[in-house]
Amino acid sequence: MTDAIAALGKKDIATRNPSTVAGPRQRFAARGARPLHVLSEDDWACWQREGYVVVRQAVDLALAAALERLVWEFEEMDADDPATWYPAARTERKRRSLAVNAGMVELYNHPLMWQARQSPRVHRAFADLWGTEALWVSIDRLNFMLPPEPGVEFRSFMHWDHDPDGAGDNVQGVLAITDQRDPAVGGFKCIPELFRDYPAWRATQPPDWDWYRPDVRAFAPTAVPLDRGDLLIFNSRLCHGIRPNLGPAGVRMAQYIAMVPAQEDDAALRAWRVDSWRERRAPRGYSLDGDPRGWERTRYPTADLTPLGEKLLGLRSWHERTTRTTEGDPS
Repeated sequence: MTDAIAALGKKDIATRNPSTVAGPRQRFAARGARPLHVLSEDDWACWQREGYVVVRQAVDLALAAALERLVWEFEEMDADDPATWYPAARTERKRRSLAVNAGMVELYNHPLMWQARQSPRVHRAFADLWGTEALWVSIDRLNFMLPPEPGVEFRSFMHWDHDPDGAGDNVQGVLAITDQRDPAVGGFKCIPELFRDYPAWRATQPPDWDWYRPDVRAFAPTAVPLDRGDLLIFNSRLCHGIRPNLGPAGVRMAQYIAMVPAQEDDAALRAWRVDSWRERRAPRGYSLDGDPRGWERTRYPTADLTPLGEKLLGLRSWHERTTRTTEGDPS
């Protein structure tokens, strides 16, 4: 990693992937007496106390295994041949791009990714947190952390992706494509203690503090182990980071999936989402490099959607009672 990458901060986060941002005043639902459909009472308590929850076996193992094969294929690597893992062109990009350095895979709309997004169990887990089934799913990418490459440094750092002082709530999610119980393989880490005690800690920070590069050295991050097919959902007010892969042979793969309340009154956002799915267009913005080969549009078809998937995309309204085909107009 270059010093230029290490110097990136909140000032550099201008245009985001629009599918990952909730409405400015959205709030998580209070528990009250409403029933939970996927989460248990212990899960809910963990969500409130730690800022995250793990949904075990959110997708079936066969789908996770298919996603793993897809990542190897898309990255043009042979899982059984480490000599293919570090092509020169990618090594150079790792030194210049935060996204590549952190293992991001610029694939967004592959049919297998949409299979995971439209899983009823995944949807119901997010619905438990928001208190509504009327959600839109993020159109986000994958992560692929290889063992360390000689001469290329990955400096893991703790951060928030959204301003924790913001008025509205937001949520993020990580679907484990591979097992992530071995600490050496890498994975998700976070600081639940800071989530609980944020107001007191925040009062000690300077006015111009950088929530993307906070000084949290006083805290010991917690590693969250995941099995293949598990979904970790976390509150965007939880400071987090990626554990580095320390090798020597295992890999970490994940798909980023989140759901936020549908913004059906935003016609422009709805049209962008449908176009991204139909034309396999990658989002543009901060740390979104895109695939220079253009494989997503030239090699893979538009994903088939279930009736639930159509609503999660925005192709159909959550208020509709009639069935519309996936070729219908989104407006």
